[in-house]
Amino acid sequence: MKSTTVRLDPAALGAPIDVPVDVAALGARSGLLWSREDFAIAGIGEATRLAVERPTGGVAAQEALAELTGSNDLEGVPGTGAVGFGAFPFDRTVTAPLIVPEIVVGSGPDGSCWLTTFGDPVSALERIAAVADRAVPAGPEPTSLHVTSVLPPEIWRDEVVGFAVDRINAGELSKVVLARELVVRTNHPVDTALIVDRLRASYPGAIIFSIDGFVGASPELLVSRADDVVRAHPLAGTAPRATDPVRDAELAAGLLASDKDRWEHRITIEWLLKNLLPFCSYVDAEPEPSIVTLANVHHLGTLVEGRLSGPAASVLELVETLHPTPAVGGDPQDRALGLIEALERADRGRYAGPAGWVDGAGNGAFAVSVRSAQFGREVAGPSEAHVFAGVGVVGDSDPASELAETRSKFQAILGALLRP
Repeated sequence: MKSTTVRLDPAALGAPIDVPVDVAALGARSGLLWSREDFAIAGIGEATRLAVERPTGGVAAQEALAELTGSNDLEGVPGTGAVGFGAFPFDRTVTAPLIVPEIVVGSGPDGSCWLTTFGDPVSALERIAAVADRAVPAGPEPTSLHVTSVLPPEIWRDEVVGFAVDRINAGELSKVVLARELVVRTNHPVDTALIVDRLRASYPGAIIFSIDGFVGASPELLVSRADDVVRAHPLAGTAPRATDPVRDAELAAGLLASDKDRWEHRITIEWLLKNLLPFCSYVDAEPEPSIVTLANVHHLGTLVEGRLSGPAASVLELVETLHPTPAVGGDPQDRALGLIEALERADRGRYAGPAGWVDGAGNGAFAVSVRSAQFGREVAGPSEAHVFAGVGVVGDSDPASELAETRSKFQAILGALLRP
């Protein structure tokens, strides 16, 4: 079984079919999507699944993906040839699947579009058209939500965050990222394509993904690789938005000036540079963080970029080296992860894990899968989703403020689930 990649030009293929140019909309409907700014890649169907043995950096999965890559009219273009989509658990010891679609449609920054298929390209165009034409939502929209906090908010505030602050001030660690879990049930099954469409509209600057029922709009790029160029855009430090423009600008300026948030952010940048350096001939970060503004919150963000030494590491290897960053785990890492396991009383699943794609050449990109939800099958009538939101806790964190921050972050998914 080998893939074939061609330019997405139906006329050249002898197929008089109108092919959608909105690759992100196509991926929303097919359930396999990763899009960011002017790049989008979508999958249809499933050719195979490859097991990613994560402590090994996914070497076997990368080799298998390379074996599936056949003829390629756009050789050298990231995202062409056989492509795998993966949304990996937060727990890096857990083996995870890489889904290799039967059909992949991609679009790049230069406006080019391509088609990769394990079958006949003309037949693939017919399947693309059928998926693109699917009505969204497929059934009645949810009209009510029932939201349950797995741990009561006041318990999480006092016994989870409060305890962590005490441990940090006792000198046991510098930072730990703690998450809350909500279980959301709706009165009608959720069409995840509708959620993706809403997230795209509300968060145009975010990384939008839909992989195996796991959907999100992440503002944070864990790592990307295109040939020998490696990039990351870590975020750490958060402030709420305000409806009044003057107050909103004050909140953003306060975040940029906050010693607590800048220190928390710097922990992540220094850790990332240290862990990327062994793979690179050159790597550096912007000298100062900048404000990344989303619909519901402001973040501090810093772009990191470098050149990989030859032979360039696969993006899967980079993912497993960098995850979890201090922005979703803490520092020192081992102590922070131990405290997370002891305090959260929940299984994060794929929340805050890496979500992205990789091609046979090792190119790819993975987001930190925050602002996300795992949708399951129907449970006793309504649909069920598990939603998490996390905060970085340091020595001078205020537990009440950290609780308020989780509520701001939850709005990304809860707002997309139900609209009047």
